[in-house]
Amino acid sequence: MNAILSARPLPQFDTVYALLRIATGFLMLLHGWEVFDAQQMADYEKWLNDLHFPVPQYMAWLGKGTELIAGACLMLGFATRLMAIPLIFVMLGISFGMGDGKIWYGDQHPFMFVLLCVLFLFGGGGKWSIDGVLFNRR
Repeated sequence: MNAILSARPLPQFDTVYALLRIATGFLMLLHGWEVFDAQQMADYEKWLNDLHFPVPQYMAWLGKGTELIAGACLMLGFATRLMAIPLIFVMLGISFGMGDGKIWYGDQHPFMFVLLCVLFLFGGGGKWSIDGVLFNRR
């Protein structure tokens, strides 16, 4: 009972954190995979143009490319903090620029990715990551 009421992380925290990072990275990778679908990218470009985004043809590719590359890096735990930053900006752009700021209802799961990426920005890759292997040597 003391462990549950304690402010310290449970012993399994590293594993749960890694699973959360991997699952988030996988979902980002899936969203970014649309970069390989020309019709889908044309639809995003049109949508961004209708929303009056600047240079919509590049913004669609930039957003989807960020989701693809940063998602893969999150899954591996490689450059985790660095990859969390552009994902935060992309997801904020989707939440507020494309989703009208409807962050707590409807189909606005991108804001949840903002919150998760803030966690990864401050938490880093964790024990079970490439970052942990490369930079936590003693």
